[in-house]
Amino acid sequence: MPSRTILLNPGPVNISERVRRALLRADICHREEEYTRLMASIRSRLCEAFASSGFTAVLITGSGTAALEAAVASSAETDRAILVVVNGVYGERIARMVTLHGVRVVEVAGEWTRPPDLARVEAALRSDPAIQVVAMVHHETTTGLINPVAEVGWLAKAAGKSFLVDSISGLGGEPLDLQAVGVDLCVGTANKCIQGVPGLSFVLVRHEEMARLASVPPRSVYLSLPSDWQAQEKGEPLFTPAVQVGYALDEALAELLEETVPARIARYAGAAALLRNGFQRLGLSFLLPPLLRGNTITALELPAGVSYTRLHDQLKARGFVIYAGQGPLAPRIFRVANMGDVSAEEYREFLVALEAVLSLGGGPRPPSEPPPEVARAKPALEATRGSDVASTP
Repeated sequence: MPSRTILLNPGPVNISERVRRALLRADICHREEEYTRLMASIRSRLCEAFASSGFTAVLITGSGTAALEAAVASSAETDRAILVVVNGVYGERIARMVTLHGVRVVEVAGEWTRPPDLARVEAALRSDPAIQVVAMVHHETTTGLINPVAEVGWLAKAAGKSFLVDSISGLGGEPLDLQAVGVDLCVGTANKCIQGVPGLSFVLVRHEEMARLASVPPRSVYLSLPSDWQAQEKGEPLFTPAVQVGYALDEALAELLEETVPARIARYAGAAALLRNGFQRLGLSFLLPPLLRGNTITALELPAGVSYTRLHDQLKARGFVIYAGQGPLAPRIFRVANMGDVSAEEYREFLVALEAVLSLGGGPRPPSEPPPEVARAKPALEATRGSDVASTP
């Protein structure tokens, strides 16, 4: 039994005591220079962590969905269209936002367990000159699938389109070179792989793209990237921000930069390998093949005769919170995330608890060989978090 509740859902995540203590800093007015310095620090650290020169950061008080909607609402003119790549709930969410903001959507939809068909993306770009923006999800949280952002980005750039990427559950957990991929707008949030707390999100915007956005008529008072950016550049937020959440985000970014983004990604990859080795031993079936899985979420088939409600409740009673499937996958899968400040020992405790819960439904499954990704990721796991990390089970 762990000494705390271990969150194996894809955000909010377990945070360090260092980040938790940041929430207790002094109360300040958001119109004073103290907040101006805090906001500048957060924006600077976001660019240092995730974007090379040429980008700026816009902070949004709200969940990652708020920042995503700000990016969608601000990115296309009314007489143009946005092409949305859809292979999960979060791709569908982008398409719904486009429609609700009065812009025509061109969907390239595919199976939720497969990467998008690049030929169809290219054909849509060629056949519809009204498309102004290409939008897609980097890490599709619905299944844990990593989408081919680089390949779609190259297609968007070749066609002269802006490229908007939802990396809400990707930044800090998956490699993403914004310059190399040609991303113009990249959406992220504090409370996933950055290991902050909910309430602040952001959009990283290429400077040239921000100049273009200034010509797009605003569709929202609150969710207007150019308006927020102009105010933040002057040192004041446009509206009242989540100040204490900002303290925590600034500290989480400092923590991330000390660990380094590549080391954070490697730590998550090692944790995923540890868990997937355990899932394999327990005979659980994976929704995705190894090459499509990201570093931070594993989607698993529910064992025969085991309901998600029962599995969730019995694991929660032991101190572990897992996550349900979504949409048509809800009746057949559950998801285990490995984001946040969680140790290897706590992941091993979870595997012990999972085996105990599964045994109540007819005994553990037959053991099998570990998946090939374990051998590749094990060195990274052993190289991170010092003595807190041991070999996989």
